[in-house]
Amino acid sequence: MSLSEEERTTLVRYQMEKARNTMCEAEALMAGNLWNGAANRLYYSVFHAVSALLIHDKHQVNTHQGSHALFGLNYIKSGKIPAEYGRLYSQLQTMRDESDYNCLYDVNPDELKEKLEPAKQLLNIIETMI
Repeated sequence: MSLSEEERTTLVRYQMEKARNTMCEAEALMAGNLWNGAANRLYYSVFHAVSALLIHDKHQVNTHQGSHALFGLNYIKSGKIPAEYGRLYSQLQTMRDESDYNCLYDVNPDELKEKLEPAKQLLNIIETMI
C-alpha cells in the first residue's frame, strides 16, 4: 500500500494515540487486578507504537510476526533502540498469546508490573524517533 506523506503522518499519529490510550487501559486493568487483560493491553500498546514507527519509516507490515521481525532488524540489531526493548516486545507478545489462548495460564502480576515502566519508556523512545 502506497501512502501519501499526509496519509502516513495521519496514520502514524493515530497509531501513537492508540498506543497511549491502550497503555491507559492496561494501567486501569492492573489497578483492578485483571492481569490477563492488562497483559493483552500492554502488548497492544507497544504493538501500536512499533507500528507507528514502522509506518513512519515506510516499512510495510502485515502481521505481528512481521512487525517483530522488522523492529528487530531495523531498530534493535542496528542499535537505534536498545536490545532490552526487543526482548520486552517479545516477552509481552508471549504473555499476551498465553493469556489469550491458554485457559490454564494466568499472567504473573509481579512479572507484568515489572514490564510496565519499560513499556512506557519504549513508547517515549518511539515518540521521540517519529
